[in-house]
Amino acid sequence: MNQLKCLPQEEIVWGLDVLQNVAASMGNYGIRRPITFTVEFLDALNREHLQPAIGDSVGTFTALPAHVPDVAVHEGLRACIGAHAESIIALGGGSVLDAAKAVSHRHFQQTGRYLPIAAIPTTLSGSEFSHYFGVTETDGRRKFKRSHAVRETTPRLVVLDPRMIVDTPRMLLLSSAIKGIDHAVEGMRRVDVDHPHAILAARGVERFLAVLEQWPRKLETREAIAGGLVSTDDLLQLQLAAWQCYFYPASVIYGLSHRIGHILGGTFGVPHSLTSCISLAPVIRACAGAYGGKLDIFSTDCGRRTPAAFLADRIEAAVDALQLPSRLRDLDFDRARLPEVAALLKQNYPAEVGDLADNADTGLDALLESLW
Repeated sequence: MNQLKCLPQEEIVWGLDVLQNVAASMGNYGIRRPITFTVEFLDALNREHLQPAIGDSVGTFTALPAHVPDVAVHEGLRACIGAHAESIIALGGGSVLDAAKAVSHRHFQQTGRYLPIAAIPTTLSGSEFSHYFGVTETDGRRKFKRSHAVRETTPRLVVLDPRMIVDTPRMLLLSSAIKGIDHAVEGMRRVDVDHPHAILAARGVERFLAVLEQWPRKLETREAIAGGLVSTDDLLQLQLAAWQCYFYPASVIYGLSHRIGHILGGTFGVPHSLTSCISLAPVIRACAGAYGGKLDIFSTDCGRRTPAAFLADRIEAAVDALQLPSRLRDLDFDRARLPEVAALLKQNYPAEVGDLADNADTGLDALLESLW
């Protein structure tokens, strides 16, 4: 049965310097008495571009570590209730957005009311378009990042302003683009090539790679813009690509690359934005049989290579050209911990591991070894 599930997202606004006008009219979007969730690194951006335009702000909360530990969610909820916040503005990357969703959900559990969210993303993963969020549970024998899907936590408003990603650190910005491509590719697991996700995702991947394959080496974004090597329109194209790659999150189910990322990040502390740089291309090759002809939509002219090989090679080449980590050893990950990663994947994500087909357990061990 074909299905298209839509989320309760009311408006997406995009363009250079749109934030100031939107921030001044947040009340029109149901964002009243907002508390701003962000991180210390972005607080100057918050104070310069966001807070002056919000007339009824009730404060800012910045105690938001990566991978959304449950203790940070508890503290965020306490901050919202203490400030009598009626909504959340999430300024940041995926962890900030996940924290806002988690707090909104916990607020509902405690008070019977979700806190509506306005999302102002500073990375390119696309979390602002989804109802998914991960929370790292810290009270067990080892930490574990558990996924949740609560449609009422979908950000009501999204503002895509290239000005907000100009100073995002190079590695974080560009690796989050690879995470965005991961959404597009793994979203094909349960849909056909004529599904709207497939059509938009193919355009999004091409839009991403058209910019990333021309990206200058080494320079931070602001320096690249000053040198005329990157434009603010290029940044907007990346933001729109992230949207296209993740346009219908409720209609798709993600796969092994994402699950490897959840384990590496939540349990072992690998930066979440980097995990797809390491896992996506190898997973595409290893799981090509499970996708069948679905990956053809991303590879219109692949010559003698299969579409899966062509796509994986292109992603791998982009990661290399952007000088992003492509192996776990680049991040000083302890090779001896790979069996722990494998055990957690087999225990918690058997369906995704099953994409490796026959002898999946052995295949998983070999795949993880190749990532190191």
